Amino acid sequence: MSVNAHLQELRRKHQHLSTQVEEAQRSPGIDGLQVAQLKKQKLQIKQEIHRLSESQVG
Repeated sequence: MSVNAHLQELRRKHQHLSTQVEEAQRSPGIDGLQVAQLKKQKLQIKQEIHRLSESQVG
């Protein structure tokens, strides 16, 4: 898989997680730990996107 294709996939996953976090936060009975785990995954993906983007530039 090319770096660009991998970046696209990571961005898609990041957007999907964003949607999941928003939906979870709107749900009245949601577990705070579950939301925290989703946010952690989202942050890890964002960091990977940033790392790969920087490696393409430099």
